[in-house]
Amino acid sequence: MSVCCLLAATIGVCAQTREKDSLRVVNLQEVEVISTRATGNTPVAFTNISKEQLKKQNFGQDLPYLLSMTPSAITTSDAGAGIGYTTLRVRGTDGTRINVTANGIPVNDAESHSVFWVNLPDFASSVKDMQVQRGAGTSTNGAGAFGASINLQTGGFSLKPYAEFNGSYGSFNTHKETVKVGTGLIDGHWSFDARFSNISTDGYIDRASVGLNSYYLQGGYYTDNTSIKLITFAGKERTYHAWNYASKEEMAEFGRRYNSCGLMYTDDLGVQHFYDDQTDNYTQKNYQLLLNHNFTPQWNLNLGVHYTKGDGYYQEYKDGRKLAEYGLQPYETDGATVKKSDLVRKKAMDNGFGGGIFSVSYKGDRLQASLGGALNRYDGDHFGQVLWVKDYLRNLTPNHEYYRNNATKNDGNLYLKANYELGGGVSAYGDLQYRHITYKMHGENDKWNDATNSLQRLDIEEKFDFFNPKAGLSWQIDRNQRLYGSFSVAHKEPTRNNYTDGKLTEHPKAERLFDYELGYTYANSWLNLGANLYYMDYKDQLVLTGELNEIGEAVAANVPDSYRMGIELMAGVKLPCGFQWDINATLSRNRIKNFVETLYGYDDDWNALPAVKIDHGTTHIAFSPDFILNNRFGYTYKGFEASLQSQYVGKQYMSNMEIEEHRLDAYFVSHLNLSYTFKLPKLKSITVGCTVYNLFNEEYENNGWASSNYINSPEQRNNDAGYAAQAGTNVLGHISIVF
Repeated sequence: MSVCCLLAATIGVCAQTREKDSLRVVNLQEVEVISTRATGNTPVAFTNISKEQLKKQNFGQDLPYLLSMTPSAITTSDAGAGIGYTTLRVRGTDGTRINVTANGIPVNDAESHSVFWVNLPDFASSVKDMQVQRGAGTSTNGAGAFGASINLQTGGFSLKPYAEFNGSYGSFNTHKETVKVGTGLIDGHWSFDARFSNISTDGYIDRASVGLNSYYLQGGYYTDNTSIKLITFAGKERTYHAWNYASKEEMAEFGRRYNSCGLMYTDDLGVQHFYDDQTDNYTQKNYQLLLNHNFTPQWNLNLGVHYTKGDGYYQEYKDGRKLAEYGLQPYETDGATVKKSDLVRKKAMDNGFGGGIFSVSYKGDRLQASLGGALNRYDGDHFGQVLWVKDYLRNLTPNHEYYRNNATKNDGNLYLKANYELGGGVSAYGDLQYRHITYKMHGENDKWNDATNSLQRLDIEEKFDFFNPKAGLSWQIDRNQRLYGSFSVAHKEPTRNNYTDGKLTEHPKAERLFDYELGYTYANSWLNLGANLYYMDYKDQLVLTGELNEIGEAVAANVPDSYRMGIELMAGVKLPCGFQWDINATLSRNRIKNFVETLYGYDDDWNALPAVKIDHGTTHIAFSPDFILNNRFGYTYKGFEASLQSQYVGKQYMSNMEIEEHRLDAYFVSHLNLSYTFKLPKLKSITVGCTVYNLFNEEYENNGWASSNYINSPEQRNNDAGYAAQAGTNVLGHISIVF
């Protein structure tokens, strides 16, 4: 009801705006954190995405899917249709190695280093523009960038009042409703904006339902040289688990949409019964206060303070669990001792993350420089409860708690970067960053330790000091051509999962990256071309093993020596007739040198046998295809617009042993979007359209898990795998009304 009232009020203000206001020119300072962004003479590979580009495909899918056409990027979806738990990989590196900031403030979770886009529903509707840097990139705040960094800038103020409604509906009962309103400029200085969104879907995968709600509110005060903005945005999600994926055998028996999550039992008729509340539930609230001040045309100051509150849980049905693992006593029944039973458990998090950022920038005739940094602190509790035990004869206290641990993390960095024009179109770039991290984790983990016959004890206290220098040259050959080269050093600390989900006898190490980049670009009014060569040399890279932990997150392990090398090719044509063609391709080689597998074994009763070491030599890095191709044809005529975008992803291995049973096959997927924009009285515009995803009904999987073991002897090797099946042809209709 409040949303409707706000919408009506804003429409009323729109109608009363005087005509002379539309002619008024106001030069006010907007809050923009640009010290972490690359510019035209920064010697790194980057792609800028505008608000208009995002809006043309923002019909409900998560933000990673809106970036799927950028070079070297691939996306994954647990639910199979791009909504819910989705991830983005760039140059084969997973999301824990992609730094994400919003207005210069870290978005990555401080412990996992992941960005859970499901906690930021429809955030793209509040983004003004964004930049994707590939490789180590420029110095930024938060987690280290080992494959890419994504810099999001949220919406600026509008001079005039506005209101907008966006809606979508389509396959799998997918729907999205977004309302955006703004007051315009009040008394020449004040502006307020709001967005409210709801996104829901049944999902392509069985029971993979998703319910997302979010809001974005901002208020700002603006003068010619100073701006202050207060922003708050939040997301609330409820998602049915779909992270088990399905084996090829399960797909053959139950269909590609099969989801084993929540399986309780199979009755005498062969019918499977599932737990209704096998769900993930999380609420994340973000607060940002940003100040921007121009002292002179050359000197600029940015300050920001922030706080993020996260609170949530997931619960699931587990069958045949050892009672001792949950702090429960065995019980006697019918003369037998019961040590295992089915149960429902709940794992919860309660955390806070806050801090501040700053940057001072100078822009002269030949020198551009920035001094900046951040200091942040995270404090989080992790705990688990048992809600129900099947046929349990002892007393079970409500919400019986069986583990609890606390983690704190302090993360500070300071950087100085500069670009100096040497003359003749040549400029030199230097970037120095120092980063200090302290990470402590104490308490009991949820992982059972057979050696001690108890839960794993966490007593982790780590300190890291990283120095990350970067340097490069850029040559503006003429107004159309640019040549650049750079060398960067980057370091990254292990994530929480690297400590808790690896083998109990292994201690994860920090990673180091030497990144070499060489690129060329050409651009004129109708044609742009680009090529970027890269060589990324890693020491102790934490690569995905293909295994998943108990909540579906990927497990990683250090490998001593590995590299990623390749070439990124880009081209675009934009003709006066309305035709546009954009294409990019990545040809790469991603390898581990001298990979040694540790193969674990079991006897017929699942008692552990001695591990075996197997030397595989040089192997493919998991989830790193050697070839990616993106292509988009677009055509506009008056209010009509059509686009066909396609992506080809070469085969991938889900483990590091190059085992065929662990392979993701290559796939080619195309999407068709049609829309028409027109005007009606008292409306700025109406756009109606339809998007057909997976136009040619490609049957493919874009993610999964893989593991191996042996039974009785290493010659009896088992290679298991699960696959994230993606939706076939599906349709989403959409409408946008701007008042």
